[in-house]
Amino acid sequence: MAWFTKFLSSTLGRKLLVALTGIFLILFLAVHLAGNLQLLKDDGGKSFNIYAEFMSTNGLVQFISKGNFAFILLHAVVALLLTVKNRNARGTERYAVSSSKSSIWASRNMGILGTIILLFIVIHLKDFWAQMHFGAVPVVDYDGKQVRDLASLVDLWFAKAWYVGVYVFCMGALAFHLWHGFESAFQTLGLNHLKYNAVISFVGRAFAIIVPLLFALIPIAMFFDF
Repeated sequence: MAWFTKFLSSTLGRKLLVALTGIFLILFLAVHLAGNLQLLKDDGGKSFNIYAEFMSTNGLVQFISKGNFAFILLHAVVALLLTVKNRNARGTERYAVSSSKSSIWASRNMGILGTIILLFIVIHLKDFWAQMHFGAVPVVDYDGKQVRDLASLVDLWFAKAWYVGVYVFCMGALAFHLWHGFESAFQTLGLNHLKYNAVISFVGRAFAIIVPLLFALIPIAMFFDF
């Protein structure tokens, strides 16, 4: 067991941990987006409310959800430790690296982007998750089954221009974070290959653009009542 603890405390071990948790969170984003897109259905929030009720009451989903929160924290903490360690190790060399044409902006600012995303998650949990579990959320009846009207809570926040602006800005940070992180995770895990690198790069960049863009379009569409 000591070797495992030592491995996870090493730079390589931490990189692998960041890569594995990152891939899990990428999958979570895809599932979360599929659920949030229900908000765009013209059914008074029914599809989203039914989806949200299932996600918040199903035992297996809740188990995965708790694990997801743990992975988010683990991903953030370990990535932060790596960033600090790398900067301390390079010292003044980091300025030379930062000026390199081969070092894209996203890869040089993963720490800043990650911090913005983490702050967004905290705000998001406070305004939605905490309200869902501990706040006074109205109840609606669908064919004799009562569920919480969480769509109305989303409507409340997405009617605020400043909140929509913050949300869209954070989705921009997520896009840049994914632009570098998606491909980097596969490289760290040794899953890159000359035959597949181009495909991984294309899928990663497409994901980095499409997913945050769709997330951002939801509050914009709701704010302007499209």
